[in-house]
Amino acid sequence: MKTTNSKHWMKKYPNLIKEIELTRPEQLWVSDITYIKTDNGHEYLSLITDAYSKKIMGYELLDNLSNTGPLRALEVALKNRKYTQDLIHHSDRGLQYCSADYIEKLKENNIAISMTENGDPYENAIAERINGILKYEFLIIEGFKNHSQALQVIQQAIAIYNESRPHLSCQMLTPNKTHLQENIQLKKWKKKTSKVFSSEVNFLSNFIP
Repeated sequence: MKTTNSKHWMKKYPNLIKEIELTRPEQLWVSDITYIKTDNGHEYLSLITDAYSKKIMGYELLDNLSNTGPLRALEVALKNRKYTQDLIHHSDRGLQYCSADYIEKLKENNIAISMTENGDPYENAIAERINGILKYEFLIIEGFKNHSQALQVIQQAIAIYNESRPHLSCQMLTPNKTHLQENIQLKKWKKKTSKVFSSEVNFLSNFIP
């Protein structure tokens, strides 16, 4: 399902991260929206992830594709922000991220704005990778009965992901631990799915119809 509509009149921003080297937390945030199946129809999960630590900084689940979901996810991420150094926000060119409210919130917080240019998933590869981890390792792809159940499982999945799931690219540290450090030699992202701990999968499976 397509969650991005980039054919609109609003201002689009250039890609600032083509040659970026990640050296610290909160140097770059990546944003994306992915769909979640429920028996009542699709819902949409907005995520903001720190590119260095892979920590999910903010999220919101809504039953529509308005800019409310991404904006609420951004507000949560800002509350969770730990550092005051320069920060870039990278996203696709969708309506939600180009909306006046979203752009204003970024500018209010002195966050540089970067967007994909060619519709290539690799221009936002980290965000796509996190979507895949949540869907396929934490079984969110299976769908839910309703919004309440989906939100409960997603909250638990993100907590486990941030606190307990090590990343090969972060020298096998968890996102939370990586977020407290600088100058970790990050490995390059690879197109490979890792296995989540079986106990975590079994725990989350109890909530899936």
